[in-house]
Amino acid sequence: MHPAPSVVLFTVLSGMGFGLLALLGLGAAQPHGLAAFLHWGLGYGLAVGGLMASTFHLGNPQRALRAFTQWRTSWLSREGWAAVLTLLMLAPVALAAILGAVLPPFFGATGAVMALLTVYCTAMIYAQLRTVPRWNHWITPVLFLLFALTGGAILTGRSGFGVIMAILLGVALYWSFRRGDGAFAAKGATIGTATGLGALGEVRQFAPPHTGGNYLMKEMIYHVGRKHVSRLRIVAILCASLLPAAILLFVPPLPWVLAVAAAIHLVGAFAARWLFFAEAEHVVGLYYDAR
Repeated sequence: MHPAPSVVLFTVLSGMGFGLLALLGLGAAQPHGLAAFLHWGLGYGLAVGGLMASTFHLGNPQRALRAFTQWRTSWLSREGWAAVLTLLMLAPVALAAILGAVLPPFFGATGAVMALLTVYCTAMIYAQLRTVPRWNHWITPVLFLLFALTGGAILTGRSGFGVIMAILLGVALYWSFRRGDGAFAAKGATIGTATGLGALGEVRQFAPPHTGGNYLMKEMIYHVGRKHVSRLRIVAILCASLLPAAILLFVPPLPWVLAVAAAIHLVGAFAARWLFFAEAEHVVGLYYDAR
């Protein structure tokens, strides 16, 4: 599928932001005063900035508020509600930390659960789609949550927890790449099933359905070279997982060290998320004989 930059930015930045907010809510880091302002401000900035980036992919961004009305059936709507509730619930915790006050742990823990639920809802927007076999698997929400927790652990300086999350993320990424490569074939979808003519015999395209491009071909059909895929997979696993884990394990968690580790992790996260979209094959491609 077409890897729109706005959606890549949205999923990476908001995931890292909500991961940071979740760990701050759980007390993984307990800064006060200016340090609290910087930590909580970074979390809110990443989360809100990512959410705002998602609106640039909408045909009519001013209608984004209408998504909140479909929470019964739409994971996108549920994500929106979860995000708003998270930001509201954690605001008193952040304000208390900045002012040097202390709230009962219940407030932070509840907000942390909502933050992780927001990330889960984001992942389910994609994992629910049976028409994209690479996404339609439990590994999709696991990856989103591991990215959020790894990024949050790095930014809060939780070295031990960060190393564990980063290693788990690397394993999950490698396995998701390997599983995803055979997911489309395992589904058994063909041009015959796509057109509904498979019962009549072997189906092949005589002429294209359209003389020009259309929305489906632009958004749902995307080709990326295998050489680029291999290189980006190495970058994703190395930068998102292995290098940050090594930094957290062997280098003291000084602020500048954590900043470097977070920057490297983001490079890997962007590479992995770009592949997440670019490698995803929608079954509609069969109708256009584009696979």
